This record gives sequence, structure tokens and C-alpha cells, in this order.
Amino acid sequence: MSKQLIQILSIALLCYTASTIQAQSYKAAVGARLGTPISASLKTFVSEKNAFEVYVGFRGNSGTNTVSINGAYLVHHPLDEIIDGLQWYAGGGAGAYFWSNDFLGNEIYFGVQGYGGLDYKVADAPVNITADWSPTFFIGDGFLTGFASGYYSLAVRYVFK
Repeated sequence: MSKQLIQILSIALLCYTASTIQAQSYKAAVGARLGTPISASLKTFVSEKNAFEVYVGFRGNSGTNTVSINGAYLVHHPLDEIIDGLQWYAGGGAGAYFWSNDFLGNEIYFGVQGYGGLDYKVADAPVNITADWSPTFFIGDGFLTGFASGYYSLAVRYVFK
């Protein structure tokens, strides 16, 4: 088989696969959460309305780096009367934060988060977009201890049916 024929067949297979994964609802999605922190995300539904999301994030600036591992349980509610494929969700979760500073050393914190946001499955593409707010209460003995309300994200994910 020629190289050009293999490329054409590959493109045709990719287009067919993408066209079969365009249902309004989805089972799982993988992608990126852009916000605080920037993260790789996996979201999977365990029932029609209930989902788990896990994400691993990184945040760094001026000699300070944080790696985080978070998990959340989210309950979704449809807003199809406004926009088909749109849902709002709320939930809670927890995370571990590995903090490193050039001058202050290394510390580990734990966090408890609340989540509230919007989830949209693009009708004609295997794409999911979410925007959320996740206020966090940090538990630890150091710099990151206490309540922080400035955690927002915009996620873009590839949908698996």
C-alpha cells in the first residue's frame, strides 16, 4: 500500500470516529484545566448526573512551585431549556499540595474544595468545556494554611462516549 493511500485511509477513519462520538451526553472526557493550577484532567460519569473528576496540576513562579493532586465528586443538573448540552454542577473534593520554595523549603498541604460551575458538551464535536469556581480550605502548618477563594478554571476536554 502506498504512503498516500495509508494517509487518506487514516484521515477517513479519524473523521468517521469523530462523527460517531458526537452525542449530547458523554461518559468520560480527558483534557486540560486552565486556571489555578494548570492541570491535566479526567472526568467520568458514574450515573446520569453524578461524575468524578481527578486532576494533577502544576503552578510555579519566582522560586515557588506547587504540584497538586485533586479529586472531586460532582452532581450535574441539565439546563437544556437554555442551551442544549449545557449543565450546571456542584460538588466537593479534596487534594494534596506539594509546595516548594527556594528559600522556605518544602511543605505538604491538604485541601478541601467546594465546586460550582457550568458544563457544556459541544453538539457537533467530541469536545466538553467547563468553567468553575473551587474555593479551598488549606490544612497544614505553614504558608498555605487557611481559606482561599481565588481558584477558578476553564477546562477543555476530548469526549469519549
